[in-house]
Amino acid sequence: MKLYPMKLKPVLKDIIWGGTRLANEYKKAGQNKKIAESWELCVHPNGANIIENGEYAGKTLEDIFNRDKSVISRGYGGQRFPVLIKFIDAEQDLSVQVHPDDAYAEKYAGESGKTEMWYIIDCKPDAQLVYGLNADYTRGELENLINSGTFETCLNYINVTPGDVFFIPAGLIHAIGAGILLAEIQQNSDTTYRLYDYNRPGSDGNPRELHVNKALDVCVKTKSEHKRQQTGAVLSECKYFSVRKNYINDTGHFASVICIDGGGEIICEHKSYKIKKGDSYFIPAGLEFKTAGSLDLIFTTLGDFNEQA
Repeated sequence: MKLYPMKLKPVLKDIIWGGTRLANEYKKAGQNKKIAESWELCVHPNGANIIENGEYAGKTLEDIFNRDKSVISRGYGGQRFPVLIKFIDAEQDLSVQVHPDDAYAEKYAGESGKTEMWYIIDCKPDAQLVYGLNADYTRGELENLINSGTFETCLNYINVTPGDVFFIPAGLIHAIGAGILLAEIQQNSDTTYRLYDYNRPGSDGNPRELHVNKALDVCVKTKSEHKRQQTGAVLSECKYFSVRKNYINDTGHFASVICIDGGGEIICEHKSYKIKKGDSYFIPAGLEFKTAGSLDLIFTTLGDFNEQA
């Protein structure tokens, strides 16, 4: 199987809270088109990237993964693609939500749980997000707050600035606030349980579905504190993914490269692949590469990077 850096076509999601920055600044679609999420690396029933360059142009990344799972890692034994990567443009607040862990998700949704991390690319000066609860609560107390329409009073709000990093383990109640543009790296899952959605209507005019019982089954009900980290080379490390701002060239594992600003090239086996703001490349395991140019890149590979490298 021929291996090379594969440029990926995003899968675009139109959700009621989305804005136009991904269309206008990242050239994801026509001018002023509303895009909530741009799935930059995905092999999931709800979306799979199409390869735009080289021998496999027109095929999906799912085709490549199913043909040879060693594109992920030498001896990769997983049956699912490991991660899903997005750009998210929140023009309005997202619902207050939570994701299940692996055991609960496998039992009730037939897929992986969802641990994720956020890298804040840009935001309005007063932008906030929800990171867990502001005190310890019982299930009954949370139910009463939801039923009385006062659920927002129990939430832990954090002001954000560009470059901030947030790790969102399964079970943590969270919400992206209005005016935030971010990159999200997550387990390959699309299972979300909404607790609260501001009583707003969906695109059909009816209130969007809530999943209160399942959300309360899986959510952490104790006070959450976010420890603001200094943004350095390592953005996030966990058993599911390793995310860095600097160069990853671990040929034993794949690399996802997304460009959040600038332009330049990926150089691999004496060939050059142009990359610019908004582009996404999948680089199969086993390939050595380097980058050149004025680039702001996020690299993702398998988790437990230090143990596997």
